[in-house]
Amino acid sequence: MSVPGQTIINQEIAGKECVILLHGLARTSVSMNKLEKRLQQHGYKVINYDYPSRKATVEELSELAIMDALHSCEQDRAIATVHFITHSMGGILVRQYLARHECPKLGRVVMLSPPNRGSEIIDRLAHLPGFRFINGLAGLQLGTGENDIPKSLGPANFELGIITGNRSINLLLSCLIPGRNDGKVSLQSAQLEGMSDFLVLPHTHPFIMKSDTAIRQSIHFLQHGSFQR
Repeated sequence: MSVPGQTIINQEIAGKECVILLHGLARTSVSMNKLEKRLQQHGYKVINYDYPSRKATVEELSELAIMDALHSCEQDRAIATVHFITHSMGGILVRQYLARHECPKLGRVVMLSPPNRGSEIIDRLAHLPGFRFINGLAGLQLGTGENDIPKSLGPANFELGIITGNRSINLLLSCLIPGRNDGKVSLQSAQLEGMSDFLVLPHTHPFIMKSDTAIRQSIHFLQHGSFQR
């Protein structure tokens, strides 16, 4: 087993595969720095893309972030495969983009705590004063309704592994979510029809992307198309 921080470059990957990282709502690329470093140690080219998550709609952010990140990956002509690892709303951006565009070099996608069926928190709190200011237009689109973005995008038609948590540091928000959850997204909401694998870890929504286990499992999925049991 590898030791966190150890450089273990896979020569089959080095210089040939790119991973695009997309952070969640109201976060920045800094939240994905640990994951970025670990991927680089395995030989991946990494684009840890910082996008203004509260400044536009899901549709606009998807075009802005993913088109730009793909261009950065593909500037290196040796890159043959492009993967994605996302946190929270970042996964919805990928689904939005792939529903509208072909991605010929697409490899595998790992989503960490994605609201794939929407979030009950949006349903309950979106009407409160200040909610739009804090979460932006995109945040308002993440409810559980059939016309909300998450449910309107359909099943996955790409190789997808989903990791989510079952611990919460916000018991108030957890009370608004039916069933087991990570404080923002329920286990049921994280899942998506067509996914290749699903894994639940004892982690919370804000910090799952920093988990050594989640990082190791994400890399395993990129390499093998399944999580390590």
